[in-house]
Amino acid sequence: MSWDRPVAWDVRKRVELGRGRVSTFVDETIATPSGEVITRQYLTHPGAVAVVCWDEERDVIAAVRQYRHPVRQEMVEIPAGLLDLEGEDYVAAAKRELAEEAELAASRWDVLIDIVTTPGACEESLRIYLARDPHPASRPEGFVLEGEEAHMRFEWISRPALVAAVFAGECQSPSLVSGVLALETARLSGRLDQLRPADAPWPVRAGR
Repeated sequence: MSWDRPVAWDVRKRVELGRGRVSTFVDETIATPSGEVITRQYLTHPGAVAVVCWDEERDVIAAVRQYRHPVRQEMVEIPAGLLDLEGEDYVAAAKRELAEEAELAASRWDVLIDIVTTPGACEESLRIYLARDPHPASRPEGFVLEGEEAHMRFEWISRPALVAAVFAGECQSPSLVSGVLALETARLSGRLDQLRPADAPWPVRAGR
């Protein structure tokens, strides 16, 4: 069975339409395998990591409430952040984000799932980790909460309540929805001990 695989159609022309703090808006002219020439616009992205931090004993998941301006919502999310530090290991980035946003560390780390968030419009790839056996931790030295993060609130939420909220349409963050439902699938199907190790290859990011 063949699943996702790397393929690159020929790019005839690339134009930057705008450059922001995180992403660049680009317009590319590409040739399809049949020879048709088409134009597609999308956002570049450095990639990101997110963490489903699960306290199995209490059956609760670490969550944050964060304002997201484009959708004018305070959203319930899992700790997450950009891969914007040159050379930083993926799991190290996830551990940093968990400490920064939730002041937590965890003893066990596995890859839960990998997703491409909006493949028709953005190149963002997201790895979601499952972190277990959590314990308190300090924020990294020198780290200061700014902007939306300065108003972010942390809380533990029961796993069943989060699952119910997802199906009720009350939690819509893509990282939370994907991560919580992946955990639920792994839990119910007996896959929790078959997850990929934290340092597993991330094929979509090969060469980046």
